[in-house]
Amino acid sequence: MNGFTGTPRLVRLALRRDRFVLPAWLLGMAAFLAATTAMFEDSYTRHPELLVPDTLIVVENPGMRVLGLVTGPSVGGYTMHRDGLTLMVLAAVLSVLTVVRHTRQAEELGREEVLASGVVGRYASLAAAVLVAAAADVVLAPLLGLAMVVAGQPVAGSMAAGASVALVGLVFTGVAAITVQLSSTTRGATGTASAVLGVSFLLAALGNMLGTVDSAALRVTSAWPAWLSPIGWGQQVRPYGGDSWWPVGLAVLVAAALVGVGVVLCGRRDVGSGLWPERTGAAHASHALLSPTGLVWRLQRSALVGWAVAMLGFGLVFGALSEQVQGLTGDAAEWYETFGGDVDVLGAYWASMVQIAGTAVAGYVVALLVRLHHDESQGVLEPVLAGSVSRLRWLGAYAVNALVGAALLMLVFAGAMAATGAAAVGGGAELAGDLLAAALVQLPAIAALGAVVALVVLVVPRIAVGLSWLLFVLVVMVGPMFGPSLGLPAWVCDLSPFTHVPNVPAVPVEVVPLVLLALVTGVVAAAAGAALRHRDLSLPA
Repeated sequence: MNGFTGTPRLVRLALRRDRFVLPAWLLGMAAFLAATTAMFEDSYTRHPELLVPDTLIVVENPGMRVLGLVTGPSVGGYTMHRDGLTLMVLAAVLSVLTVVRHTRQAEELGREEVLASGVVGRYASLAAAVLVAAAADVVLAPLLGLAMVVAGQPVAGSMAAGASVALVGLVFTGVAAITVQLSSTTRGATGTASAVLGVSFLLAALGNMLGTVDSAALRVTSAWPAWLSPIGWGQQVRPYGGDSWWPVGLAVLVAAALVGVGVVLCGRRDVGSGLWPERTGAAHASHALLSPTGLVWRLQRSALVGWAVAMLGFGLVFGALSEQVQGLTGDAAEWYETFGGDVDVLGAYWASMVQIAGTAVAGYVVALLVRLHHDESQGVLEPVLAGSVSRLRWLGAYAVNALVGAALLMLVFAGAMAATGAAAVGGGAELAGDLLAAALVQLPAIAALGAVVALVVLVVPRIAVGLSWLLFVLVVMVGPMFGPSLGLPAWVCDLSPFTHVPNVPAVPVEVVPLVLLALVTGVVAAAAGAALRHRDLSLPA
């Protein structure tokens, strides 16, 4: 028996376990890209004169280049500028979670020891996890390309666009293969890979911002930091503007090298442990850990800090762009006026950016609340409830942390945007007050979505994770960000709680829709609590 014996069997096992999760991720990303591509195709078909000016704005503004490159005036290129970074991050997260789930998490839950007792080699679990994650990335590339072809884009550029996203996921398959060897916990392995992803984004953003613009002001040559980043490699494929395929080969070589390092490290540690020594904890727990609210806060504070840093960065960038947006006139400002809900372009821009931040923060809330299922299915909840903690108190701890965390993130974004926005166009305290109010009015919609996710988790726990993220995607797609542009009926758009949030500061605050959202949240939360009280726990097998 060699170290890889049993790998095909473990691949089949992993595919069976992920038979719902992986298709949901892949099809969801493809549907998102198809919808946004169709939206931009329709917009620029109606106003073709805007494509070159919009491209110039992206190329000439270093702040806009943080989100990615656009090479030449094309609908496909502009779409990848708007969606490429998001899709690359999602591909990286998909790969990391897949590798971690079938390696480090299996060790934490004791499954790896059971598998190792059979005819299974030392490296079989790692090899199976890597193969499944890599296969998902390989399938993702043509799937994304097909999504853009269906939306009317050229085949060659569309396939290059899909490959530019998939190569990032492939590299982070290798990154995760190493982090699961270093850390002794699922959270540590995922957090380390996420930190690498954050550094990758910063390097790509820095390289693009420091890049040079050609004489026609339609192409940016990135500076050297972008070449240190897998995200930067994906952007250098330049779909619809040259279709350079050699970064894909570079990504394959780097991914193979990283996986090789992971295999070597795997052979130098014991099952269940990591190469990094575990930190010695405090001799006595803090007073905050005596409550379930404090425990949930302790478990998710690192994720909250990471989200806060990201929201701070985006707030600073979007605020600094206020001066450029202020100069837009005529049809060039139509999108902001439609999205933001006001003829004042600058006010509409601020409203639209806060709405985008609100939907992003809703993603943080969903990620936190699906941990309700994690606690229950992995046996964390049972010993907690064995003490004096009631089921409703445990649920309330997550609700409080979700709401407080969402409020903090929205305020960080609004404060950062106000700081750089005031420096760009003036306004000072008045602008800060307007943006902070705009941030707070997003909370009822975020809370409503959170209550629905909690209900889903507690009523249908077996499919809760995939269904929760599917609901999040649907809420975003039918909401004010995409719904009107996709021509969806008003009643469909009204299904998203974000449709009912006033577009502050473009328009005054309306109390009635916020109160109605709060009432809906209360009713759904009560239903979630009742569901939790009147069913058996889903204990680990």
